[in-house]
Amino acid sequence: MKEHETVPYTVEALSHDEAIARARALRDRLKERRSCRYFSDEPVPREVIEAAIEAAGTAPNGANHQPWHFAVVTSPEKKRAIRLAAEEEEKRFYGEDGDKPKASDEWLDALSDLGTDADKPFLETAPYLIVVFAQRKGGIEEDGKTQNYYVNESVGIACGMLIAALHEGGCSTLTHTPSPMGFLREACERPEWEKPLMIVVVGRPTKGATVPAHALKKKPLSQIASWL
Repeated sequence: MKEHETVPYTVEALSHDEAIARARALRDRLKERRSCRYFSDEPVPREVIEAAIEAAGTAPNGANHQPWHFAVVTSPEKKRAIRLAAEEEEKRFYGEDGDKPKASDEWLDALSDLGTDADKPFLETAPYLIVVFAQRKGGIEEDGKTQNYYVNESVGIACGMLIAALHEGGCSTLTHTPSPMGFLREACERPEWEKPLMIVVVGRPTKGATVPAHALKKKPLSQIASWL
């Protein structure tokens, strides 16, 4: 490698048995995660959200430009505005505005087992909406000019780590991706070089909350991995 400044790197040494046990324990905790659509307004400590975002901020990323921003929305007025704008887009998606749905019949059929529609009350009820922005430009200094690299890949990894950390902190989550999402940039007062990627809804489930039975169907290891 080329000459560059370095710092020492170590990782905890584990026996094979301990490494397997830890990996399986984390697997089992994450297998309990489900996308929740029934949120209560029960408060969640801000420190949990901050720690999860800090965890997400350690994700691998292109050129260490860290091309992400997490806008945490707690204002009832802003949550209300986001819900109304998102539901307008969702009505067009599902064809609930009287026009032909934006989504194809195949897409709508794929969603039918999940029971989703244009009504998104969780955007207003949950205590936190984390709006994730991908920074197309900015660099580590966030100057709005420096080109960033592997932006979607980097932010996608960060979102996965964010959701895992929130689950570890006892939170329920839901990823919501209204399309188009440009209204979120204005709602969160973010610059034009940032692209909204998703809303992560965060909170605690309502008493008696359910998830679609279809969501329990997961591909087995033999189907999602190959060994070469």
